[in-house]
Amino acid sequence: MKPFIFHAQTSDYFREKEGVLTVTLVSERTDWNKVQLRHEPDNEEYLLDMVQVGTEGRLTLWQASFPANTDRNVTHYAFKLVDSKGQYWLDAKGVHSRVASREFHFKFNTQHRPPSWVSEQVFYQIFPERFCNGNPSISVKAGEYRLKEDTLDVAVKEWGESVEGHNGTGAAEFFGGDLAGIHSKLDYLQDLGITALYLNPIFQSPSNHKYDTTDYYNVDSHFGTNDEFSALSKDIHTRDMRIVLDAVFNHTSVEHPWFDKLKATDSGAYDNPGSAFHDYYFFDPENTQQYVSWKNISSLPVLNFSNVSVREHIFQSQDSVIKHWLKAPYNIDGWRFDVIHMLGEGEGAYNNAHYVKAFRDSAKAENPEAYILGEHFFEATSWLQGEQEDGSMNYYGFAHPVRALLAKQDIAYEPIDIDMLAFSDWLAEARAKVPWLNQLSQLNQLDSHDTARLLTLLNGDQAKQKLALTLLFTYVGTPCLYYGTEVGLEGGQDPDNRRCFPWDKEDTSHWFPFHQALIKLRTERRSLQSGAYLELYCDTETLVFTRCLRGEKTLVVLNLSQDEKVLSLPVWMLGQEQGKLIELQGELIDLQDELVDLQGKVKGEPIVNGVVDLVVTAMEAKIYDVVNR
Repeated sequence: MKPFIFHAQTSDYFREKEGVLTVTLVSERTDWNKVQLRHEPDNEEYLLDMVQVGTEGRLTLWQASFPANTDRNVTHYAFKLVDSKGQYWLDAKGVHSRVASREFHFKFNTQHRPPSWVSEQVFYQIFPERFCNGNPSISVKAGEYRLKEDTLDVAVKEWGESVEGHNGTGAAEFFGGDLAGIHSKLDYLQDLGITALYLNPIFQSPSNHKYDTTDYYNVDSHFGTNDEFSALSKDIHTRDMRIVLDAVFNHTSVEHPWFDKLKATDSGAYDNPGSAFHDYYFFDPENTQQYVSWKNISSLPVLNFSNVSVREHIFQSQDSVIKHWLKAPYNIDGWRFDVIHMLGEGEGAYNNAHYVKAFRDSAKAENPEAYILGEHFFEATSWLQGEQEDGSMNYYGFAHPVRALLAKQDIAYEPIDIDMLAFSDWLAEARAKVPWLNQLSQLNQLDSHDTARLLTLLNGDQAKQKLALTLLFTYVGTPCLYYGTEVGLEGGQDPDNRRCFPWDKEDTSHWFPFHQALIKLRTERRSLQSGAYLELYCDTETLVFTRCLRGEKTLVVLNLSQDEKVLSLPVWMLGQEQGKLIELQGELIDLQDELVDLQGKVKGEPIVNGVVDLVVTAMEAKIYDVVNR
């Protein structure tokens, strides 16, 4: 059996001052021959002896200080403990009987850290065309124009009608959602507890999803005006909220004036080698009608970032798109970069890392606190070491494993069957590959505009959805709700996952208070925002973990078993020998006096000699406070 050894990069176990890192390790045992810290100041192993500095319950605290690396931005370290029989190593993934790959060592960014405000937020993703129609006078009109290179008429529908099926003509359907609608619902969002908005693209574009941009400097006229967006942003910030916009810089629409496939003018690049914009894109030298497009979708020609004018327009100049919307009067708080891993100099995303860094540098030069968020459907480790992205849409490290565990489907909607042990291992691996501060800035979602809604994949199973939501608001990273989840909105693959928000249900859905209570816990408990993650128990069906920070200890139980269980939980691992577990979850417990019985005693499950026996009911998700009382 492996010994208990633990370290985290929270203020309880870690501090940095003037380039020196001081780290604290905790262990149950004291009879080690050696307790050492391993680091690589010059790419060679150095082992520092750690010294005992105190105790916490039955735990011994060990400490060492060492200089952060100056040869690179990320400092790696791990721990080695030796006794008479062998050795154990602790890295960011866990305890091992041998030295582990440097890939999983603890990592600390001396430079390029994410803004601290991100992990404090609860984000809400809005697909603007389907959220709320606040100004019908600007909605798309039937017969107004055509899409798909002038081959498909726009389809205007009544709010709440069904949407076109997957791989159909869904991009041409319009219901009338707009900025005025978003603005009118800020009170609603604040009542829910939302503190930050992420909007899918809002710039001029023929489609309803706006990922085919024709003008990066203007809000789409069917969404509103630049002035309306300025007013929306101002109101959001007045409410101490944040806003992040979607940046689509890998490709444009074929109707962008630079490309102009429909020949609205004679200056576009398409079939025009003499165009000033010809080298903004990639054309076959032998056939100027053949060009590189995103995933071979002909309506989305790929931009060429080896062209200086493209670079100036998108990120290099003071008037670049990235800087423009970060400045007054818009003052957005960050960018979510669409398919950022595919961007570069031609097919194969050549020189991609260079351009992602350049995007970051451009945004941070305008606003050092801007959030740089990348879209990656799969593993994003290499982009999350500090100097490229602050966080990613955490499909690989959160959405994928949650879907595999609960819905038994992978991201391609194919069968997969993992148990809770495999789920825990998946989460641990994804965390360990990324510096801690970037872990906290990962955007965790259960679903999005690109995936079927989880509740639909679960066939409406409310118990599993509650397990997933509990995990969303208690796990490491920043939670983001996809609009309508809080009222039980369902939907299959896109565009069915982009249904209209059912505004006739928001006051009656039983889901709303459940979300509201979870969000309240998340925003009130600092341990859930940035506390250390420590697993106390895991079997094939049940996971128990804690989030701890500066004395606040939050314990989370997720049980997929169809049977009741009694778990003996080793809370001594938290330095807790006595006290109680007090249930925090949900709308049921809002007032402190509800936690006290008539004799003035605190209600809860008792902790005796560092262990609490907890009865866990079938298909249960619960959150507890671990207290000394």
